[in-house]
Amino acid sequence: MTNNAVTTESTLANMADLLLARIKQDKFLRLFTIFTRIMLALGFLPSGWTKAVYERFTLLALDNPVGFFFEAMYQTGFYYRFIGIAQVTAAILLLIPRTALLGALIYFPIILNIFIITISMDFRGTPFITGMMLLGNVYLLCWDFDRLKRVFQP
Repeated sequence: MTNNAVTTESTLANMADLLLARIKQDKFLRLFTIFTRIMLALGFLPSGWTKAVYERFTLLALDNPVGFFFEAMYQTGFYYRFIGIAQVTAAILLLIPRTALLGALIYFPIILNIFIITISMDFRGTPFITGMMLLGNVYLLCWDFDRLKRVFQP
């Protein structure tokens, strides 16, 4: 890479850092970020707890594809509980400011998986909800990008 390209890349990175720092100073966006963390946590706490204590998530009949899917997942036993424990863990970590980034990182693959399942199994209305949860999670990851990028820098 030429020296000019490195300088341009460095300048763009510095501008992005400055923009993010300025965005983080906005009181409304800070409150929105806290609201997003709380809402995402509330989305996972009840469903995660249900799975963690090994109770059925839904009572849909087995002739319904969604009911069959949840029953099959319930029958896995440990895996079902593992998903629940991961959801509860992500939710709790999101609620603690110091661990919110870790919570968002754990939350991401879970909500992405749930979103893909709701689309592929044609859940009515649920893809919109899970899509908004996924979007909220991506927002939180962007919010903490300055902290997250340190992990990937050489």
